[in-house]
Amino acid sequence: MESKNEKFNLMRIITHGEQPPNCDETLQIKATYAHNGLARGIWRVDEKFINGIGVAMGGFVSSAADIMMAYAIASKLEARQTFTSIDLHTTFHRPVMLGEAMVEAKVERMGKKTAYVIADLYQNKKKAASVVSSVMILND
Repeated sequence: MESKNEKFNLMRIITHGEQPPNCDETLQIKATYAHNGLARGIWRVDEKFINGIGVAMGGFVSSAADIMMAYAIASKLEARQTFTSIDLHTTFHRPVMLGEAMVEAKVERMGKKTAYVIADLYQNKKKAASVVSSVMILND
């Protein structure tokens, strides 16, 4: 029987160019690197993510970080392990505008049952948001 981690293996997207999850495509984010707890990606911010005051909606910013944090934790897991977010906290430093944003995520601490993951989102070489998440590690 195929485990959840084998069916939805984020690392195969990076290493073998497999089709990313729908959420990645919907958000227009592309993971470009994931290894040993560090992940990077590019988010293409267009008009569909812009709110009524002309900046990217905060929920989309948080989602971009959450997606990249998934790649970071996936790069640390053993076969037959998977994960789910426990919480997610975003601090906004400046608005995200139209264009590309770089997202970098890192597993800061990892135990047997939980991990602490951070992400920073940059646009025009300036930090736009910092995100932290606790992640529950699940064994198949």
